[in-house]
This record gives sequence, structure tokens and C-alpha cells, in this order.
Amino acid sequence: MGKAARHKQNLVRTAMRLFRRQGYASTGLQQIVAESGAPKGSLYHYFPSGKEALGEAAIVLAGGLIREMLADLAARHREPKAFLKAYCKVMAGWMQESGFRSGCPVATTLLETAPQSPTITAAGQRAIDEWIDVVAGVLAKGGIEPREARSRAQLILAAMEGALILSRIRRSTRPILDVAKLI
Repeated sequence: MGKAARHKQNLVRTAMRLFRRQGYASTGLQQIVAESGAPKGSLYHYFPSGKEALGEAAIVLAGGLIREMLADLAARHREPKAFLKAYCKVMAGWMQESGFRSGCPVATTLLETAPQSPTITAAGQRAIDEWIDVVAGVLAKGGIEPREARSRAQLILAAMEGALILSRIRRSTRPILDVAKLI
């Protein structure tokens, strides 16, 4: 990977991490540049429309990483109960590793930008729909009718997002692990 591409990737990864920990509004471009190690000019080169474009890129990256994690879990845990338990275990581990400081980078950013930013909102909607597709696929393979599987997948993801907030507040993984009881 070339130096320039590395700068862009570092900017996006740093933005994703900071948005996840401190929120979109509380994260400034100067902080992102400083922590990414990228030259300031690269920010404006890759994201000429500014923070909103960087926010969209961070949502796309985070959404893709979570989709890949869910797909990997789906491939390894074909039964819905086992899949959901593994998903909760991964999310609880991430929360604990962060010292209960992190949340979902997609949800954290969307709470502050949707619907005011159509580009970030659309990127977030695509990401979440992809997650729902993966979870619904596991549920459908487990015998749940496709329409009902999609509805339940949405419920599971909504419960997980709420559990991440409760986990952070309570400094406990219990709310996340309790999501496994939905199936």
C-alpha cells in the first residue's frame, strides 16, 4: 500500500475510532489529523467536502467490518442460538477491552447526524441493512420464515445497540450477554 493510500486509511480508521469513543460532534478534524499521523493536506485531498465525507467513509468502514464479523460468525455458527451467543460474546469482549468507553461507531455517529446529513444517514442505513441481512439469513436457515427472520434480525440488532449503551453506563457486559436470551 502506498504512502498516500495509507494516509487516507489512517484518517478513516482514526475517525471511526474517535467517533466510536467520543461521538461525531465532539471529534474535531484537527484531532483526527493529529492522531492519524497523516499530513493535514491529505485530509482535504481525500475529503474535500470535509468532516461529513470523512464521517461517511468511517461509517462505510465500520459497517463493513461489523458485516464481516457477523458473516464469519454465521459461517461458524449455523444454529441461531449458537450464532447469537457468539455475537454477544464478541460484542461483550470488545466493550470490556475498551474499558466500557466504546460504543457502536455507526450508531454513535448516526445519533448525531441523522437525518441532517443525508450522506451519512444513507451510509448508515446501508450498513445496518447489511447486518440485518446476515442475521436474518442465520434465522431463516434455522427454520424461521424469511419475513419473520428479517423482523427478528432487526429486533436483535436494536437490542444489541441498546445493550451497548446499558453496558457502557453500567460498566458491565451483562446487558450484552442478555441479548442472547432473545432466541
